[in-house]
Amino acid sequence: MSVLAGVAALGLAVTGAVTAGDQQLLGGSNDRLVAANALSGASGQSSSDLLDGRGVVVSRDSRRDAMDDAADADLVAEAEAMTEQRNAALVNLAQKAEARSKKLALNQWVLPVNPSSTTAEFGEYGLWASYHTGLDFNGSEGQQIMAVANGVVTSASYDGSYGNKTVVTLDDGTEIWYCHQSSFGVSEGDTVTAGEVIGSIGSTGNVTGSHLHLEVRPGGGDPVDPRDAFVVHGITP
Repeated sequence: MSVLAGVAALGLAVTGAVTAGDQQLLGGSNDRLVAANALSGASGQSSSDLLDGRGVVVSRDSRRDAMDDAADADLVAEAEAMTEQRNAALVNLAQKAEARSKKLALNQWVLPVNPSSTTAEFGEYGLWASYHTGLDFNGSEGQQIMAVANGVVTSASYDGSYGNKTVVTLDDGTEIWYCHQSSFGVSEGDTVTAGEVIGSIGSTGNVTGSHLHLEVRPGGGDPVDPRDAFVVHGITP
C-alpha cells in the first residue's frame, strides 16, 4: 500500500514538473516569436500598429540644407540690391557729367576779335603806371568786340584811364573787362553769349592808339594773365 502511494506521488510530481516546464518553454518560445516577428513584421501585430505614435521624422541634414538655401537666397538678394544701387549711382554720375559737358560746350571761350593779334602782354612794364594788367588785342577803330564767354553785363560805362569799359560777369563769378571801346553794344543787366557783339574797338581813355585792352579778374578780384585763362579754355590768342 505504501509502495503504491509512493509511486502515485512520484507520478504527480513528474507530471507537475513537466507541465511547469512546458509552460516555461512555451512562454519563452512565445516571447522569442513575438520578438522575431516584431523585427520581420510577420507577427499578428500589424506593422501599422508598430508605427503608431512615431510621427514624421525629418533628418538633421535636411534641415541644414533648407537653412543653407535660405541663407544663399538672402545673399543673392542683397548682392542684387547692391548692384542696382551701384548701377543707379553710375547712371546718375554719367548724367551729371553729360550735363556738365553740355554746359561747358555751351560756354566755350572764343577770341574777342577776328582776326586776332596781340600786342602788349600781361605783366609788362613801360607805358603804364605799374605793370600791364591785361592783354591787348590789335584792332582798327570801330572793329567789333565779341564776348569771350557767356555771362551777364554788370557794367557798361566810362572808367577813367580804361575809357569806355564793359564788364561781363561769368557764371563762376569771373569778370571780363573790355576797355577803350569807341561804343557800347550792350547795357547793364543784359545776358550775353560767347561770340555775341558787345561793342566796338576804340581809343578812349589813356591809349596811344586803337586797340582792345582785355582783363580777366576771377571773383572780381585782382587780374590774372588773360593768355593763361584763354589757354585753360582751349583758346590760344
